[in-house]
Amino acid sequence: MNGFKFGPFEENPLLFNKAFIGGKWVDAICKDTFEVVNPATGEVLQYVPNMTGEDTVVAIEAASEAQHNWGETTLKERSQLLKRLHELVVKYTDHLVQIVTLEGGKPLSDSKGEVSKSNIFHEWYAEEVKRIQGDCMTSVQKPDTQLLYLRLPIGVAALITPWNAPLQMISRKAAAALAAGCCVIVKPAEDTPLSALALAYLINEAGFPPGVFNVVTCERERAKLVSTVLCGSSLVKKLSFTGSTVTGKWLYEKCSQTVKKLSLELGGNAAFIVFESADIAQAVQAVTDSKFRNGGQTCICANRILVQDSIYDEFCEKLEDNVRKIQMGVPMNPRNGQGPLINKRAVQKVQSHVDDAIQQGGVLRVGGKVDHSLGELFFEPTLIIDVPAHALLHEEETFGPVAAVTKFSTEDEVVGSLRGYQGEWAGQRGLCLRNQREDVNIFCGCKYPTASTQFSRIIYAVIGEIEQDNTEVTPAHQQCRAELNTVMDFPTPP
Repeated sequence: MNGFKFGPFEENPLLFNKAFIGGKWVDAICKDTFEVVNPATGEVLQYVPNMTGEDTVVAIEAASEAQHNWGETTLKERSQLLKRLHELVVKYTDHLVQIVTLEGGKPLSDSKGEVSKSNIFHEWYAEEVKRIQGDCMTSVQKPDTQLLYLRLPIGVAALITPWNAPLQMISRKAAAALAAGCCVIVKPAEDTPLSALALAYLINEAGFPPGVFNVVTCERERAKLVSTVLCGSSLVKKLSFTGSTVTGKWLYEKCSQTVKKLSLELGGNAAFIVFESADIAQAVQAVTDSKFRNGGQTCICANRILVQDSIYDEFCEKLEDNVRKIQMGVPMNPRNGQGPLINKRAVQKVQSHVDDAIQQGGVLRVGGKVDHSLGELFFEPTLIIDVPAHALLHEEETFGPVAAVTKFSTEDEVVGSLRGYQGEWAGQRGLCLRNQREDVNIFCGCKYPTASTQFSRIIYAVIGEIEQDNTEVTPAHQQCRAELNTVMDFPTPP
């Protein structure tokens, strides 16, 4: 099947029904479990522990106990372990692809891409860890004194990850933390915990010491309880979260009590701007790839498509042709380019955005509803044109397979519609954002960020990645995990 070799899911060697704490596979102390469901079929894939704050405390203590020894390991040792993890992910790629596809509803091609990109982080940090260096500089106040700086592990890091990239988001965060000498506690999304448990198995097999990597699983109703314990513990020195803006704000507030360092990558409302000078065919394909990747369920999907009036009709016709060609169906079929949405809440949100746009004057050209012949979570690839600026499709992140196209006349007009961004143009004219007070990510000539790409400080998108005084800037995301410490000062040698 398209190069993949899948056996029965229940025989997948990376399928686990226990959490991973202190190097052991454990049940919840209360013995509660919750279902992990295949969104394409409604089938229960597995039951995993539904943990509480009590279990979270155990995980924190295990990570804290392991932190001293792990932080003292040599850079070479950490590099070798990450390389071994990279080798194991390559070995078990098909098994990981099967898990990501079934629990997240991703098409096979997307799942394969996620596993591959996840492993790039392991390989990248296996090399980058060797470059964790301090600095030595002359004191501004005392020219005869040298200041010696060392980068030391910040300590235990809590990683709260989303369902839409269940493997990649953990690897992106955890690989950097492990490379920097930090133990981690992962709380995966309740919809997709199996990927996290599979990675825990491979990390254990790679030889990482007990307590260095821990996974706490729980359902949505207990997520706030588990997160409160992580935020409130003085043993947890760092928290990284990818998810909604509302939850990010709540975590920001909770972490203030222990003054934790934070990395928050929150909801987005990305605009894709197409000027009349653009190559229309290339722009249409770029929009299709960006908007409908994983059914529109990624934080870097184009949420607002703004097209200059002189090419508007031609652009919309070609985009409609592309959207009609997207084949939706069971994700395990390699011919299908779109699978289901993750759950009923996602369907309800997407449908409400579509209905709102139509009620406000938007014109439905393709799709617009659930295809019940496939299942209750299969929302049709959708195109709506003439979407007014005040519609929900423009005001909120849709997180679904809906392309919302709006016409503009002048550059000043389209820039004015991007509220909150001011300043000078950056990047190529056809794919750009205004930038003055907030840094923005601009991808010119590439679709997606890579392991070496550092997400910048975007308002309500990334907070705390880069310190204001630039004392923590290291390649990619490593600055989020290692502190720069003034260790000593000493006189300049004669």
